[in-house]
Amino acid sequence: MTEIKDKSIEIFLNELASKQATPGGGSAAAVIGAQSAALISMVCNLTIGKPKYAEVENEMKALLKQAEALREELTGMIKADIDVFDKLMVSYDLPKESDQEKAKRSEQIQKSLKEATIVPLECAKACAKAIKLSRVASEKGNIGVISDAGVAAMAGYSALKSAALNVYINAGSIKDKDFANTKLAEIKQIISGSDIEAEEIYQIVKAKL
Repeated sequence: MTEIKDKSIEIFLNELASKQATPGGGSAAAVIGAQSAALISMVCNLTIGKPKYAEVENEMKALLKQAEALREELTGMIKADIDVFDKLMVSYDLPKESDQEKAKRSEQIQKSLKEATIVPLECAKACAKAIKLSRVASEKGNIGVISDAGVAAMAGYSALKSAALNVYINAGSIKDKDFANTKLAEIKQIISGSDIEAEEIYQIVKAKL
């Protein structure tokens, strides 16, 4: 089966809009996050080699390397989200006639729910990194594409909050409350201050336009 990342945007959007369970919001969050990273790379690529920005050349090269690594990570999360959600759906379809079957089904559902919580949590972490990288691009990137650095920040913020929603919905069904509360505390920490940071970057960019 062709991976989402290898399909056209139109095919992805059609699948996203369809009745099938995947791809869904988790994959969409990863795509948005990957776009954030790609835009940061774009700003870097259009800054590196420009005499006007010679002073930040090395910093932009380092930023480009980070942004590309982040883009690869987030692109991989598109499929990871689909795989973990499909596994969860398979768990719900397990037989539940006997007490033994019910117990086995419940155990598998809980295991899958934990995995389905970890994947968007990791996506949120990556998106938080994208926001931070976009600040550097916004502050030091080529003024001619500075709006793209702002879009990167907005995309990263949107992806972060979107991933967080997927953490919340899955954590809410986990019976292991220690695990669930730990993950909820983690996502709270990740998104803390992200709204302020995104707005600050937006204003930095806007002031340069």
